[in-house]
Amino acid sequence: MSLTFHWFLPTNGDSRHIVGGGHGVPTGAAGGDRPASLAYLGQVARTAEQLGFEGALTPTGAWCEDAWLTTAMLVEQTERLKFLVAFRPGLVAPALAAQMAATYQRHSGGRLLLNIVTGGEDPEQRAYGDFLDKEARYARTDEFLHITRALWRGETVDFDGVHERVAGARLNRLPDPVPPVYFGGSSQVAGPVAARHSDVYLTWGEPPAQVAEKIDWIRTLAKAEGREVRFGIRLHVIARDSAEEAWAQADRLLSGIDPKTVAEVQAGLARSGSEGQKRMLALHGGSADRLEIHPNLWAGIGLLRGGAGTALVGSHTEVADLIAEYHALGIDEFVLSGYPHVEEAYWFGEGVLPVLAARGLWRHPEARRP
Repeated sequence: MSLTFHWFLPTNGDSRHIVGGGHGVPTGAAGGDRPASLAYLGQVARTAEQLGFEGALTPTGAWCEDAWLTTAMLVEQTERLKFLVAFRPGLVAPALAAQMAATYQRHSGGRLLLNIVTGGEDPEQRAYGDFLDKEARYARTDEFLHITRALWRGETVDFDGVHERVAGARLNRLPDPVPPVYFGGSSQVAGPVAARHSDVYLTWGEPPAQVAEKIDWIRTLAKAEGREVRFGIRLHVIARDSAEEAWAQADRLLSGIDPKTVAEVQAGLARSGSEGQKRMLALHGGSADRLEIHPNLWAGIGLLRGGAGTALVGSHTEVADLIAEYHALGIDEFVLSGYPHVEEAYWFGEGVLPVLAARGLWRHPEARRP
């Protein structure tokens, strides 16, 4: 089975430096270096498409542009690239969301992938009018996905739940194909929901031993549901012709950063209600002293950015080796990004992907078409 690689659309702006934002942390001024215009995002998307990425993750939240609208506008600027649209259940009714997904599939030629984000930050959820606590949000997500999946199967749905209620709901036109559901969540309440509904369970880039534990956890839960789940991982990447060049770039990203800025970002992230964010913080403890937490896995991004905070760093061969190590655990999909997103896509696409292709681990999507 060929590995699948996705890139990232920086809808909060891009830079040659780490751009903050997410999980309660305001977007840094660096995002203004390359504003998230359709012209620039189109450049990122076309670059990813040409290099052989399958799709592009587009984030959700008050700190970035809306994922549905942005990617819908980018469909016409691309030919094959799929869009992994981050979406929060509960902010839109499930029947409407199911209809939106079906419409997206028809108009895009089946290029929607759906990334379910339950929401880990109470203040941001309340700003959107959502006053449920974390446990209730996951219960609502469970009901939401039960309804939308039934609608995508062509069923007429009557459902009277704790959080969602529909009567006689039905889609006039079904999505073709049904969009795969990607789902992340590290808390105990997240696991059963992921096991029941996800096609691909996503984890942030923790060291392989911790990732293996997560895979075993979700795989066991899914088996109890009579299901099988694929696995993916979200990472940044810094790949160069030599390890020395790659680590020099990692050092440059943190050079000149005021320790006060790091402390402020870490204080904001420490207030996060996300279990995944807590696990990211534990990898470095807010200190820049020991950031290589596993050979060629660097936690420096997480000093300044919420969410995914680790990067694959090294020569093209070293990065390919670590990807193969994750794949041996059961990871088949990699959602990657790098600062800035056009240039780093080329470093990875022209440096690492050929190494993986030579090992028989990857084929360009165009080569996989019948």
